[in-house]
Amino acid sequence: MQAIISTERLVLRPFKQSDATRVAKLAGDKCISEMTKNIPYPYSEVMAVQWIATHKAQFESGNSVVYAITRTQSDDVIGSLGFVEINEGVGTLGYWLGVDFWGQGFALEAVKGLVHYYRNEKGLRGLEATHFAENTRSRTVIEKFGLQYVQDSKIEVRGEQRAICMHRVQF
Repeated sequence: MQAIISTERLVLRPFKQSDATRVAKLAGDKCISEMTKNIPYPYSEVMAVQWIATHKAQFESGNSVVYAITRTQSDDVIGSLGFVEINEGVGTLGYWLGVDFWGQGFALEAVKGLVHYYRNEKGLRGLEATHFAENTRSRTVIEKFGLQYVQDSKIEVRGEQRAICMHRVQF
């Protein structure tokens, strides 16, 4: 069973199908799509339902995990966080926050909670993350957490070449 992780201001919990409307609203913001590799624009509630339906099998495989980010005083989703891949003890971080929640330290707090739990309970030995080169907010979160810049690369996202920055840390 996927653990619930609590931090000072946040609760990281598995998504529920009842979160789909909120996910579609938050992830459906064009700003979110522009800063993520895998969230299309427009993003519908049907897409959110389908995405949430994949989480249990992903977790049970041990190869990835997805958490809803909520605040301690409310069960409403404010974003998503997880490891899009866990390979030989190294997690590849993926996250997004609803635009109204940017700049408040929620992303860094969520990352710290997730990584602390996975290091102590699951033997996580390292962390990788990428962000689009122009996404300075993600760069800040990744660097504040202590990941070191490795290199730039290019990937194709929705038919266009995008520059990404890669970061890593070993524990």
